[in-house]
Amino acid sequence: MTSTTATNLVIPLFIEKAREGTYFTVPFRMPPDIENLTLSYSYEHQRENNEAVSAGKFVSKEKNNWVDLGLIAPDGTQVGASGSVRPEIFISATAATPGYKPHELTAGEWQILVGAYKIAPEGVKVTYELKMTPKRLRLFKGDLHMHTLASDGVQTAEELGLRALRHGLDFLTITDHNQSISTDSLPKIDGVTIFPGLEWTLYKGHANFLGSEQPYEGSFIANTPAEILAHFESARRSGATIVINHPYDEDYPFTFDLDTLPYDLIEVWNGPMREANLKAVGLWHSMLMVGKKVPVCGGSDFHRDTPLLFLGGPTTCVYAKSQSPVDILTALRQGHAFITFEPNGPLLQMSAGEAFLGDSLAWSERKELFISLDGLLKGDVVRLVTNETATVILQAPADGHFELSYSLSAPGFARVELLRAFMPGLPLLPVLLSNPMYFDAK
Repeated sequence: MTSTTATNLVIPLFIEKAREGTYFTVPFRMPPDIENLTLSYSYEHQRENNEAVSAGKFVSKEKNNWVDLGLIAPDGTQVGASGSVRPEIFISATAATPGYKPHELTAGEWQILVGAYKIAPEGVKVTYELKMTPKRLRLFKGDLHMHTLASDGVQTAEELGLRALRHGLDFLTITDHNQSISTDSLPKIDGVTIFPGLEWTLYKGHANFLGSEQPYEGSFIANTPAEILAHFESARRSGATIVINHPYDEDYPFTFDLDTLPYDLIEVWNGPMREANLKAVGLWHSMLMVGKKVPVCGGSDFHRDTPLLFLGGPTTCVYAKSQSPVDILTALRQGHAFITFEPNGPLLQMSAGEAFLGDSLAWSERKELFISLDGLLKGDVVRLVTNETATVILQAPADGHFELSYSLSAPGFARVELLRAFMPGLPLLPVLLSNPMYFDAK
């Protein structure tokens, strides 16, 4: 994906001696879609004086100005404060300089907190320099379904985060059964975004509530349709992204009426590919056939290592503006994602003009679909699935890369499946499933 140019801003400030011992703020505007902020400041900390000594040269250094630094978000939240010890700070939604908290860089008026602790008699000139780096669309890989010691897993959240880093994952969600978790309690691991979730677990169905620290008040218990609906509606109000989990699982199928509940995605690929997942794909396809635009995702449902179960098996690959939880979850709800069987699995790009996975556009204006696949192995089968047919568009003659421009003959949807036999004689199974693009009649 293309990169963008950072916005640089210089703010000069003069602090008079009369303001010594006070706090005040200096405003600046944060543009939309900023991924990270670097803020530095400089001023004359100390005055040098030549002192008369009997031999050689002596220069005394007297601290004549101490100016403290802090940062306040548009909603009044104190993002951090560092006194006068840090000449530069860094903030993003996923990382921050010690003394500051990761924070979404929301557009609007931010405030530099100025602490005029000690000011020289003549005052002091302070220069603030801000570098604001815009977000840019790119691919992030993650696992949306896993369990820790807090429920029936065998590892801590930190252990899972470190494993995710080694597996090449960019994000993961902790989804313990009926156990909420706060963002502050999650481990901070450079390179991996870990955000809160909860697997709402009842005897007749499971659902993930992602991105919310407290998706409902009180207990998880629900026995009647009204109580079940109330929990889903509460999760929606809390801002959670709601995922219907493993609808045809052998032991824990989702038996509640989907037409009565609000949700954002369906987990069609849970753990290793098997009959239950193929049935879930069939359910999803039937929804697409009647005009529903339902995004899908996958998750390993990792509890412990088994011969077929591993972190990132499957991996949900998301085209998002940044690695922040807000941007990843927003992209998931928009269908800007595909699922692959492991973190190093095949990669997909699918577009039509400026539109790509999950987007809708008018078929009358654009019928050409561009598909690009990396990481193919000899014998892989690429299938384009639409509301009219499932067409094999390639059987890979060797390992390699594939590109195709395909003209759709009618309005509807188009999605990609990549099938592979892992050993001679074994059946072809999906190793990649994409969300559709939608080509509307109007």
